[in-house]
Amino acid sequence: MFPVLIGTVVIAGIVGYLSERSGFTRNGYVASIIICVGGAFLFYFLRIMFGLRFGAPGVDAILSSIGALIIVPTHWRGRGRR
Repeated sequence: MFPVLIGTVVIAGIVGYLSERSGFTRNGYVASIIICVGGAFLFYFLRIMFGLRFGAPGVDAILSSIGALIIVPTHWRGRGRR
């Protein structure tokens, strides 16, 4: 269980870095990595508690990281501008 948690964090960090590097997001490297790791942690614990999963733990980490990058920045981006 612990190696899966560490792998989830590593994969989420890589997804955050690559999303910023490719231009998918413009949050900054640290912010994108934090968003991805937070989303991956959340889904990891949902996987443990409720058995919710899409496939292998690596696939879950990638999908949850991308989902967090889509949901979090678009949610906060629209509130500051009027």
